[in-house]
Amino acid sequence: MPKQTFFHLPKDKQDTLIQSARKEFSRVPLHEASIANIIKDAGIPRGSFYQYFEDKEDLFYYLLSRLSQINYERFVSSLNVNNGDLFDTFIDSFQLMIKYHRNPEHQNLFKNAFLNMNYKLEKTLANNIYEEDQKNRYLDMVSLINTGNLNIKDEQELHHVIKIITAVTFHNLVQMFVKDLTDEEALQNYQVQLDLIKRGLYKEEPR
Repeated sequence: MPKQTFFHLPKDKQDTLIQSARKEFSRVPLHEASIANIIKDAGIPRGSFYQYFEDKEDLFYYLLSRLSQINYERFVSSLNVNNGDLFDTFIDSFQLMIKYHRNPEHQNLFKNAFLNMNYKLEKTLANNIYEEDQKNRYLDMVSLINTGNLNIKDEQELHHVIKIITAVTFHNLVQMFVKDLTDEEALQNYQVQLDLIKRGLYKEEPR
C-alpha cells in the first residue's frame, strides 16, 4: 500500500502518478517496468517516488487494487440484479470483465498482468475479499447470495464454492489472453465450465 505521504498529495498529483504508472505497466510486465520512466512521465524526482511507495511492486499492486475495486462493486451490483443467484452473477461479471479488460485504456495492463499471474496477483485482482481486513465487505457480499438454490451445508462450504468459481474465473481470463480468444470463445468456455460445476461431476449409480 502507498505511504501516507501519497494520500496527502492533492488528488490531481495522485492521479498523474497513477496514470504514469498505468502507462508504464501497460507497456511492459512488472519485472521489466522502469521507475525512471514513471517518474519522468509524472514529472517528479526519484526521491519523491520513494516517499510515496516502497518500490515499483508497491505501486503496481496498488494500481491493480484500485481497478479490482471496480470489479467488486460491479459484482455486488450484479448480485442484486440477479436476486442473489451466484452462477448468473459470475457469468454476468465475467462478461463485464471481458468488456472492461478489452478497453484500450486497460487492455495491455491486464494482458501483462494475466500473462504473469501469480498468487499475489490473483489475490489483488480478487480484491483480497478473503483477507481479515476485508471480512466485513465479504460478509456483506455473502448476505446477498441466495443459498437456497445451492447444494451446500453451511457458510464454510459457500466460502469454498466462491473460491473455486473465482479460480475458474481467473483461469479463463488468463486463457483469453494466452490463447488470444475472441470474446465469444472466452465466454463459451467459461459457461461450459461453470455449468459443469453447477451440475456436479460425479454420476451416482442407480440404486
